[in-house]
Amino acid sequence: MLKKNFILASCSPHRYALLQQIGYEPELVEGADIDETPHKFEQPTEYVKRMAKEKALTVARKHSGKVVLAGDTVLVVGGKILQKSPDAEVQKSVMRLLSGKAHKFLSGVCVISTTGQVSVRCVTTRVIIKKMTEKEIDDYVATNEWVGCAGYTIEGALSGFVKKIIGSYTNIIGLPLYEVRNMLIGAGIK
Repeated sequence: MLKKNFILASCSPHRYALLQQIGYEPELVEGADIDETPHKFEQPTEYVKRMAKEKALTVARKHSGKVVLAGDTVLVVGGKILQKSPDAEVQKSVMRLLSGKAHKFLSGVCVISTTGQVSVRCVTTRVIIKKMTEKEIDDYVATNEWVGCAGYTIEGALSGFVKKIIGSYTNIIGLPLYEVRNMLIGAGIK
């Protein structure tokens, strides 16, 4: 039986599919149109928590008395948030940066209960990719799997280069399901 008494404040098909995997299907999906510019000197952890909370609050204002779930995921290397690459050449530079190194995916998750109680968490997953050759980088970039996301998609061709994941695999895709499930249960979605 799918649990449906909540709103997903995200239009991400990945987040929707992840929720369905664990038996949750939002009754409504509504993206939040907010300014996602990081504040000056804002740390990545604080940024993703703020983004998730602002998205959830924006949608909750329109749907009083409903449970709202929002999330935001970023790729962080050396304390810096990586943005979406505008073209293949920039993406090749990103892959060279990630190659042979550890990096982190941070997800901010926010759930607002029917009474307006706000719960926010940040989940970190560490990923180590093998040292990639220039040909491997070129071949990966040619897949275009990276288009529309920051860094790469773990579900595709790049998964063959991942040496180690420390933390939640689903966090890399966009929602740390263990934490999300517990937060939704805490908000009364059982």
